[in-house]
Formats: sequence, C-alpha cells, structure tokens
Amino acid sequence: MVEEETGSYRDRTYPPLTTLGLFLGQALSPDGACQDAVARHLSERVARGAAPCSLNTGPYCKARQRLPLALIERLTTAAGERLEAASASDWKWRGRAVKLLDGTTVSMPDTSANQAEYPQSGEQKPGLGFPLTMLVALISLSTGAVLRWANGPCRGKGTGEQALFRFLMPHLTEGDIILADRYYCTYFTVAMLIERGVDILTRQHQRRFTDFRKGTRLGKRDRLVMWDRPQRPQWMDAATYERMPEQLTLRQTEVAGRILVTTLTDADGVTPLDLDALYRSRWQVEVDLRSIKAVLGMDILRAKSPAMIVKEIAAHLLAYNLVCGLMARAAVGRQVIARSISFKGSLQLLLAFQQQLRWSGRKSIAVMGAHLLGAIGLMTLPIRPGRVEPHAIKRRPKGHALLTMPRHVAREQIMQTRMVGA
Repeated sequence: MVEEETGSYRDRTYPPLTTLGLFLGQALSPDGACQDAVARHLSERVARGAAPCSLNTGPYCKARQRLPLALIERLTTAAGERLEAASASDWKWRGRAVKLLDGTTVSMPDTSANQAEYPQSGEQKPGLGFPLTMLVALISLSTGAVLRWANGPCRGKGTGEQALFRFLMPHLTEGDIILADRYYCTYFTVAMLIERGVDILTRQHQRRFTDFRKGTRLGKRDRLVMWDRPQRPQWMDAATYERMPEQLTLRQTEVAGRILVTTLTDADGVTPLDLDALYRSRWQVEVDLRSIKAVLGMDILRAKSPAMIVKEIAAHLLAYNLVCGLMARAAVGRQVIARSISFKGSLQLLLAFQQQLRWSGRKSIAVMGAHLLGAIGLMTLPIRPGRVEPHAIKRRPKGHALLTMPRHVAREQIMQTRMVGA
C-alpha cells in the first residue's frame, strides 16, 4: 500500500513513513506543533547515531505537503475496517454490524485560501470568524473506530450532512444497521438505505406529524405506516427519482416519550424496548466525536491551506483508530467489551509508555507492550445508566473584551491611540 501511493522517492531527511509517523505524533501529542515534531525527529536521529537534522520546520512542512493524502486515507479506513471485521460477535447487535452516523464542524486558521474553500458562518462579520468544515463520519458501535468519513464546506449547495452522507453510502454493507439522529429521518435517505439492504433506526423528524391511529397496529403506540414519496428534490436527478419506490413501509413506535422510526419491522423479533435500548447507544457517537475533537485536539485545526486541512483531518482519524485498536486488543485480553474502556485514559497511557517503547530492545518491547495493554484494560469507565447532564458549563470564561472588528483594524486603532498619547 505504501509503495503504491508514494512511488519512488529520493533518500531525504523526511521520507514518507518517517513523515507520517511524525504527523501521527503531532495528532497524538497535546502540543501538536511542527516544532515539537522536528525536535522529536532530531532526538531520534541523535539517539541512533545518525547525523542531526536542522530544527528548521520548513523541510518537515514540505515533506507533509508531499505526503499523499490517499495513503493516510487508505491506512485509516483499513485500520477501521479490520477492527470492525475482527470485533467479537457479542460486541455487535444480534450479530449485526451497527454503524453510528453523525456530523460535526471543525474550525481552522483564518487564511484567504481556507476562507475560499471553507467559508465561515454567515452569522459572523468578515474578518471576525473562522473558516469551518463539516465532517460526517460513520463510526463502529462495536469498537468506536471511524470506518468512513467525508468533509466539505458548511455553506453552499449540496454541502449539508445528508449530502456528505450520500458520498458514504456506497461503502455500506448489506445487513448493516445505521443509528442516526432525527436529521437523517427523511424519505430519500431511508429509501436509498433500503435499496442497499441497510436498516436504519432514528428518531422521528420534528416536522413530521405522527398519528398512531393510522397504519397497522403492532402494539400499544407501535405501528406499521406508509410514507408516500415526496416531490423530487433539486439535488436528485430524474432517473434516480424514478428508481425510488412510491411508498415506504416503516415502523413507528413510541418509548419513554421518544418516537422512533425504523426499517426493523419484525415486531415479534424486535420489541419497542429492544429498539429503545439500541437507540440509546447512539449517544456513543457524541462521545467518540468529543474524543476526536477535544481529547485529540482536532476541534481547531492548524493547517493554513485546504490541501493540508484534509490531510490533518485524516491524520487525526488515523491516530484515533490506532488508539481504538489498542483498546480493542486490551478489551479482548480482559474479556470486556471495547466500549467499556476510556479513550482518554488509553491515550494517556500510550503517551506515558511511548518514549520507553521507542528505545527498548525487542524482548523488552514485548514485555512493555503487554504491560501497556494490561494497563489499558484496567481503564474501564463507570457504569452510569440513565445519566443526565445539563448542556451547559459552570466555569465562566475570562472577562476579556470580544474582538468586534478585524484584527488589523484594531491594531491600527491601538497605534493611533499611542501616537496621540505620545
């Protein structure tokens, strides 16, 4: 795979695999700076007796630019798919793969190139906001690994979460189950998933009226209903629209005040309580995205060009999947499910062990690796069923004034004030 994507290259200070390793180190490190990556590379070269490299970050940044995006993407998806394929049957839902679907936004430096590709929110004045990219991901419920993802601008035609999800649909496998929030509860999304042999469980969209007096009764507030095909949306071509069924048979059920919509219509095999228990696990995708953005620091990207933005996202997701791989191996050893292990605790242990692992001999690496996996297996999360937390923060931000004008304008005003005072 590496040779296919990199091809032949000259013997450099930063060959592709070395550059990729440093790039992953940036994604895993709390610092995340290019200077930190170059300093680590210098220490490694000196330790093994090689000629020291310059501390100038320019050559490393150019090496990152040469690094093929396809290589990082292929490694990320390969890591996620291998984890999903190797996951134990009791980690799945009745032997079926469940994939969590959700979208989030990520900000980046306010450069002209980034603004052109990823415009800032329309609610912010020019010069005051930051470019944003929308990221939609398919995440394994079994292992937490990112299986596929797509990103694009937050503004413009065909840039929403559902548009990005349509790019991911060809990578779904017959028999998959999608767990998604109510944003994806639309006729054509459901129809295209059924066409691929994929089931979906989601909440009823807030704009759709639910009448439990209609349809075929399966139980108390549990019905089979027919959805009629709406008019062709602008994004869909006529041929695809004609291929869509004129009606869909779906199941609507209410559990604990929550109306669920699903293609799992077998009332005898799947009860409303089963659906509710499965849908509650959708919250895991929120935890996973928090781990990627807050713990790994992908919430605010550093790259100043759109080409490097997509590489930086891919590098973070690859680093995340590699940590998930350690968690899965540790879970097997402890005979627990991978979802019961803390991602942040696992990352902390990995960072604590990495320096010693880097310079250990072959035998000591095996011993230390076993201790690392054993320690990760102990980082289990507390069981808190029905946990409820307010969507608010207690700690107040510092009382600094907000920047309400472009920075260069504010600088000019400060300089004029100083000149008048002088």
